[in-house]
Amino acid sequence: MTTTTTITAPSSRALQNGAAKAASKASIKEDEEGINHEVRDDMFDPTYREKEGPKPKFIYVWRNIILMSMLHLGALYGIFLVPSSHIYTLMFTFGYYLISALGITAGAHRLWSHRTYKARLPLRVFLTIANTMAFQNDIFEWARDHRVHHKFSETDADPHNAQRGFFFSHVGWLLVRKHPDVIEKGRLLDLSDLKAEKLVMFQRRYYKPGILLMCFVLPTFVPWYFWGENFAHSLYVATLLRYAVVLNATWLVNSAAHMYGSRPYDKNINPRENMLVALGAVGEGFHNYHHTFPYDYSASEYRWHINFTTFFIDCMCLLGLAYDRKKVSKATILARCSRTGEGSSKSG
Repeated sequence: MTTTTTITAPSSRALQNGAAKAASKASIKEDEEGINHEVRDDMFDPTYREKEGPKPKFIYVWRNIILMSMLHLGALYGIFLVPSSHIYTLMFTFGYYLISALGITAGAHRLWSHRTYKARLPLRVFLTIANTMAFQNDIFEWARDHRVHHKFSETDADPHNAQRGFFFSHVGWLLVRKHPDVIEKGRLLDLSDLKAEKLVMFQRRYYKPGILLMCFVLPTFVPWYFWGENFAHSLYVATLLRYAVVLNATWLVNSAAHMYGSRPYDKNINPRENMLVALGAVGEGFHNYHHTFPYDYSASEYRWHINFTTFFIDCMCLLGLAYDRKKVSKATILARCSRTGEGSSKSG
């Protein structure tokens, strides 16, 4: 049986005000309609203040700089090989990209970071494998950093603080050491749910051999072995180009979707509604909505609209592999748009 829980609780910022400030992380806040809503570590904390004084200097991680440069040079060469690639290779590459993306969006993001729905073991296994294919840090680290991002968004404690510019929020944050506040606040989060998830900890334990196999060896081997694709095409198109596209599609959520677009739900925060980002990141571009209502499984007001991830989760519900989807009520959305939205678009 599939279920959808309609959330009528206040926004993430409202939950942190008033009595919620004195509540512990494990506390439950009940809204005016009697629906329980957890005050959690993935919700914005307005009490945080950046430390005074000079900012710490950048400490470059040259290994990452070199590897990222090599990856993108290889991906650039892969673009020139696309026209001469076998049709099966192109189909395989697109399929691998889509599954990899779901490992981030439906897996690390909506399931493990925000707990917006629940998944049965077969789906959790699939999403763990898909996440390993994507190679964007293991689920535990990804979810931890993402919760810090939401709780301390656009501050020094935000791993990819967009206030530090497009390049930094896009990829630069991976090329330098983390700001001390990111590390400090990350250690304070309650990650007991992730530590209790055996699949998450298994992936973390065997992550290096996992990514070597799933992100690099397998996508290079399959086209070359099964339909005789040229090895260079297998490596540069199916592996390096595909990997670079998945990375940049995800990074655009941190950069472009924090800078360009409308803010119909909360004009007081930077995240925006960006349709182009939503298209490339299979539904993750409705960022003003997502930061306003991070507990919504669709990460958008309009479920399937440019949102393949929501379509996927709904299909998994029909198959009985996902359940307890959390969705914000229309009344709550309209009230929030009226109160804090910039009036750039209407809620439909």
